[in-house]
Amino acid sequence: MSLTRISKHLIEHHWRVRRVFPQQALDLIEQAIKAGEATHSGQIRFVVEGALDGKPLFSGQSARERALDIFSHLRIWDTVHNNGVLIYLLLADRDVEIVADRGIDAKVGAAGWDKICKAMEADFRGGNFSGGVIKGIQAVSQQLATYFPKQGAGPNELPDKPVVM
Repeated sequence: MSLTRISKHLIEHHWRVRRVFPQQALDLIEQAIKAGEATHSGQIRFVVEGALDGKPLFSGQSARERALDIFSHLRIWDTVHNNGVLIYLLLADRDVEIVADRGIDAKVGAAGWDKICKAMEADFRGGNFSGGVIKGIQAVSQQLATYFPKQGAGPNELPDKPVVM
């Protein structure tokens, strides 16, 4: 448990999410998810969290562990083709994590997801948060379209609306 990390999370207020991702940016992210899902049968969710608090923070939960919890809580694993993908951003840590269900993860692998995360983090370092997220959604959509192309008008199994925590 790092005191520096705890301090960052305690100082990083949840209101900062709304400053970095105003409603207009969230609407653009939702549109990017809808556009991407028009090209594949996968499901994408975007979740942004300003900072950890309580037990997750004081137990030293990593951004990856938090992303896995959220993946489960939002039931992203519960898609027909096992091709749900979570893009999770923890602002206080400036860390983005991609968690993918087994169907798509077996095709793309950790190295493929890590490449997308690194590109997004580079945009975030430049202050381009919404643009970085949209590029990440487009990159994930390209992977999904390659391995799970759209076949007919299948159902939208998960909401496209970004989640702000």
